[in-house]
Amino acid sequence: MSSSKVRVLIIPGLYGSGPAHWQTWLQSRLPQAVRVEQRDWNEPDLDRWSARIAEVLDEAPDTPHVAVAHSFGCLALAHGLGRRRALPLRDDTRGGVHGALFVAPAEPERFRLAERLPRQLLGVPATVFASDTDPWMSAQSARRWAAIWGANLVNLGDVGHINAESGFGPLPRALHHTQALIQRVESGRRVARADVQEFSFAV
Repeated sequence: MSSSKVRVLIIPGLYGSGPAHWQTWLQSRLPQAVRVEQRDWNEPDLDRWSARIAEVLDEAPDTPHVAVAHSFGCLALAHGLGRRRALPLRDDTRGGVHGALFVAPAEPERFRLAERLPRQLLGVPATVFASDTDPWMSAQSARRWAAIWGANLVNLGDVGHINAESGFGPLPRALHHTQALIQRVESGRRVARADVQEFSFAV
């Protein structure tokens, strides 16, 4: 049974996340974080981007991950989660994505991708950070996709696309939420390990 520490998967959006972006700030504060590097940050290719996420996950197949995505990276993450079987958190001590934070998702319709995204619960604890003034996705659309995916919705108000251009280098709420997801995953794994140990003693 794996005892690997939870790793944070940073998934930027179009054009990547530069040094002033909150994802870069977040990564600097989480030593267990790794960034998904796309081969072409300027080309929003859903299949290639989600496949790249899978490649990074496969580099540590026994390590549980908490994914933190932004903009088009949110669509790639949702697409990938929809294609992989998601097991209940309490019973799953293996690798893969165990929790997800979607920050300012891009509107799928802008890329003609709405029909390619999952239309069911993602199977992992998830939260969507949205904005009333995001030019890439309306608050109404964010609410609708969060409901489809079974994700909690947090509306941060008049904060644009929640990126460097909107004034977000540090984003403490993303850090706090990521840490809470890590704790939730670790707690679930401890319960699962205890269940297995109890079963082995009983046998």
